[in-house]
Amino acid sequence: MHNTMKKNIDDPNSSLEEVTDEAEAVRSVNKLGSNQALNADFLGSDYRTGQLYPFSLSTDPHSATFTLTNAAPMTPSFQERWYMNLNSLMERALTPQCGSGDELYIITGAVPSDLRVSDRVSIPEFVWLAACCAVPAGGWAMGFVKHTRDREVIEDVMLRDLEKLLPFHLQLFQNNCGETDQDTEKMKKILEVVNQVQDEERRLDSEGGSETLSSARGTRSALPPPETSGEGSSLLGRLLGFVVTPLIKLCQLIYYLAFGILKYTVYFLWYVTKQVINGLESCLYRLGSATITYFLTIGEELGSIPWKVLKVTVRITRAVLRILCCLLKVVCRVVGVPVRVLVDVATFPVYTIGAVPIVCKDIAMGLGGILSLLFDTAFGTMGGLFQVIFTVCKRVGYKITFDNLGEL
Repeated sequence: MHNTMKKNIDDPNSSLEEVTDEAEAVRSVNKLGSNQALNADFLGSDYRTGQLYPFSLSTDPHSATFTLTNAAPMTPSFQERWYMNLNSLMERALTPQCGSGDELYIITGAVPSDLRVSDRVSIPEFVWLAACCAVPAGGWAMGFVKHTRDREVIEDVMLRDLEKLLPFHLQLFQNNCGETDQDTEKMKKILEVVNQVQDEERRLDSEGGSETLSSARGTRSALPPPETSGEGSSLLGRLLGFVVTPLIKLCQLIYYLAFGILKYTVYFLWYVTKQVINGLESCLYRLGSATITYFLTIGEELGSIPWKVLKVTVRITRAVLRILCCLLKVVCRVVGVPVRVLVDVATFPVYTIGAVPIVCKDIAMGLGGILSLLFDTAFGTMGGLFQVIFTVCKRVGYKITFDNLGEL
């Protein structure tokens, strides 16, 4: 059956059936092949449209498995091994360990590589299959990977590890197909079958190699033997052959010896030359490195001389200043007491003479204050007497006036 196409991938508005033949799709599907492979892409190449999920395992072998979306470029030998692996696993391990097989879910795919067929279709780096048995209280999940390199057997991987190998790390089954409640006994039986399938594949590889070797040996043994010379050679020919053959052998021996000596001499000279060159390179490298290090060290030292001179100058200046300060302190302490006494003696007359006007001023101010106090006392006393007299007179006069008014 020819490979078919899904028209909705390239042209969602097409009126054809979902799965249709490529010959019919060419006439009515717009942009055919823009998003999926075509049969023409595989023409003239060593690759076939290998089915990721073989038609022999499908319940609908006339449509879904023959679409090019279920195909990837495979060599004939790899396609044959892939089909053999899947058929063996499905018949001997996956379906028997999942009840009646109604709850067995299969997902297949391919991870592309950088190689392409006709510069359009990516050649897979490896193909994979994920199986999930959703039987309650007895389910399991497992993945399988097969690389497209020669003599690579199918490998079993855990479902999480398979998801990590895929682009974007997709989750293939919901809740990882009940990862927390899986039947380990069934998984062990599946792994035993996987090991058997791997051993069978390795045995086929070894048998194929031995058959090739035996066929090559048979071909070589079937070749006719070289023609032998006739027995009617002359006695002179035999004599010449008897004499010349050792000479020829001797010449060959000398030639081989000379050639061997020359060859090994050349090898020895080349080895010595190489060692000398390596030694010279090493010496030159070390000499250059030492020279650069020497000049860098000298440059650093020369560059640091002004800074070091400045630091030494500052330290010397600080030391001299400290010495001068100490000397001044000693001189001040030695000379401090007599100088103060002399200063006090010298300034005593000045202070005494300067105090006379101040004392006189204070005496005058004291006398003036006494006189002012006496005047204030006298005037105050007299004012008080006048006030008393005035008050008495005022009262006496008022009484006389009142009596006179009464008599009237």
